[in-house]
Amino acid sequence: MRTFDLAPLHRATVGFDQITDLMDRVLSNDAGTQSYPPYNIEKTGDDGWRISLAVAGFGDEDLSIEVRENALLVSGRKSETEDDQNRSYLHRGIATRAFERRFHLADHVRVTAASLENGMLHIDLVREVPEALKPRQIAIASSASKKADVIEADKVN
Repeated sequence: MRTFDLAPLHRATVGFDQITDLMDRVLSNDAGTQSYPPYNIEKTGDDGWRISLAVAGFGDEDLSIEVRENALLVSGRKSETEDDQNRSYLHRGIATRAFERRFHLADHVRVTAASLENGMLHIDLVREVPEALKPRQIAIASSASKKADVIEADKVN
């Protein structure tokens, strides 16, 4: 596997931190090795998404969902019970090993809901752009109204 050093890019650019961080994440070696738990990302609307993780064997109390600095962190740790320790398995194919899955969120994307049903953890996301950043229409004043204001200002003075 070929690795790329992006340090010269960091030194030569200002204000493009998000792009270089994204390239670092995509080109990092550990990005392709993480495959557990499997997940889907689906688009539910113009500004909505749903992440679904297959977490068979985990309960509500075994899962944790956190949002930190534009990153969604989903982790699971199965607590061993006394009954589990006394069992003798001939084949154990259901993986209940601890995991940590990280998803990087774009600006203004927030988690709205999470639910666990039939071994699937569903996390709903929505993009909410603040009013100050939304496009707005600017009214164009006509030149006739400006002349009228100037004439009235001259009359007052």
